[in-house]
Amino acid sequence: MNLPAMMKYGLNIQPRAALDFVALGALNHRLDPGVIPFRKATECHIHVSGAEFNVAANLADCFRLKTGIVSAMVEYPIGDLIAEGVRVKGVTPFYKLFAHDGVRGPNMATVYSDHGYGVRAPVVFYNRANEAAAELKPGDFDWNEIFQGGVRWFHSGGIFAALSATTSELIIEGMRAAKAAGAVVSFDLNYRQKLWNIWGGQEHAVPIFRRIVENVDVLVGNEEDLQEALDIPGPAIGRASALDSSTFVAMIEGVLARYPQIKVVATTLRDVASSSRHRWGAVASIDGETYTAPTCELDVIDRVGGGDGFASGLFYGLLAGEEPQAAVDLGWAHGALLTTFPGDTTMATLQQVRDLALGGSARVQR
Repeated sequence: MNLPAMMKYGLNIQPRAALDFVALGALNHRLDPGVIPFRKATECHIHVSGAEFNVAANLADCFRLKTGIVSAMVEYPIGDLIAEGVRVKGVTPFYKLFAHDGVRGPNMATVYSDHGYGVRAPVVFYNRANEAAAELKPGDFDWNEIFQGGVRWFHSGGIFAALSATTSELIIEGMRAAKAAGAVVSFDLNYRQKLWNIWGGQEHAVPIFRRIVENVDVLVGNEEDLQEALDIPGPAIGRASALDSSTFVAMIEGVLARYPQIKVVATTLRDVASSSRHRWGAVASIDGETYTAPTCELDVIDRVGGGDGFASGLFYGLLAGEEPQAAVDLGWAHGALLTTFPGDTTMATLQQVRDLALGGSARVQR
């Protein structure tokens, strides 16, 4: 039986449950040659990843919450590698298992991403051919069993929605089951043009995103996401003042007018001077009030996962009952720290996040 929920930020957040957070999404492995372009690479690091999984992993590893991932898993060596990465992060898996035929699949997706350097931009491309996660559909998971001990927060995202005609329907099914179990529901728009272009582009994506977002309490997405995924009017994409929060705040009005059930809308603000040097901020609307994080200079090791780092820090703050400004600052600080580590998921401690959120410096700690 669920305990009485805590009403804060306009959200009903359960104080305790068997799982603090459950994510639904595709797991993958990212091949990372560092600053060497793939066309010249001779070796790569392998990072276990997935936009939705990254948030669950961050919340388990840094913030010590009880988290789960609902996904596809293929029984072959790459699947074993990814499943090991999930275990190492302390995330409880809920898998639909697929057998590999030894030749064609189905497969666990591969993401290729070099870091770029200075004036040379990072490059990201995919091999998602015959991906097992794209075959997931409504009815594949027993949500009552997954949520049987209670769940406080449920999360998914636009990358998983883009994989097939059935993944978006599974997201909606999961969201509705989570709401019935008393969970807060969040969604990261994460609009990826390359993924949507292979089956209809923005014209196809917008109606799908709109149906999903009707079920959402907490929405994460930048100005480009709001324009491309939800067709919310906004400024020209790629404008110079990337750290100016006022245009995003103005767009929030359009989001809340269309989806009045949403209580939190948040994004990072990133001004990219070079691949190695960014300025970083964040802004959120929480229960009708706007909160802006500080701005800092980032010396970036690996930018992949910074947005997921922000989302996980923000979600932790909200789940922990922090004041709204503190929750935004925790998200900002964790996202900033995540760019200083290789890989898609956190290596930070909660104390490091809190120290940076409170204005800490990079002076040596003795």
